[in-house]
Amino acid sequence: MTITELYLVRHGQAGDDGDLSALGREQADRAGRRLSAVAFDAIHHSATPRAAQTAEIIGRHVPAPGHVCDHMLDRTPYPSDRSGYPQGRHSWLDEVPVEERDPDAERLRAAVDHLGATGASDRRELLITHNFVIGWFVRHVMDAPEWRWMSLYQDNCALTVLRWAGGRPPAMISFNVALAGTS
Repeated sequence: MTITELYLVRHGQAGDDGDLSALGREQADRAGRRLSAVAFDAIHHSATPRAAQTAEIIGRHVPAPGHVCDHMLDRTPYPSDRSGYPQGRHSWLDEVPVEERDPDAERLRAAVDHLGATGASDRRELLITHNFVIGWFVRHVMDAPEWRWMSLYQDNCALTVLRWAGGRPPAMISFNVALAGTS
């Protein structure tokens, strides 16, 4: 039985310009030091400045190849049928910028299918991404109703670990563990 472990880390705190703030750089450095003992096969990160900068800083401590990954982009699941979503969340969904909408979570579903797949050998990968992406992965692993991603909050540079083991349902190992004095 092969195992895939995904370590999901939300980017460090961003400033008004979208780059990491001084606190965000410190969070990323602390997270990198805490993760340095883990042998990762790859680091996947979003192209946004806050995620790319977080990956660069963490990568100073984690000797694994890193790259921009389309699956890690900042996306908001955007349902075409809202009947399963709480009524109070409908107006919030209307305000999601068009460029961030992922209709029916099609791309997030593809991300889970691709990154959560087990293969011929064990994998342990670090994903540096955004709050809603992590929420979607956790919602999937917990087999929760689709709207539950909206109620999951990941602190900056906190860690969530998910595991897929061939033939078994995926499992959450940890959720929102502070690595860097997140605040």
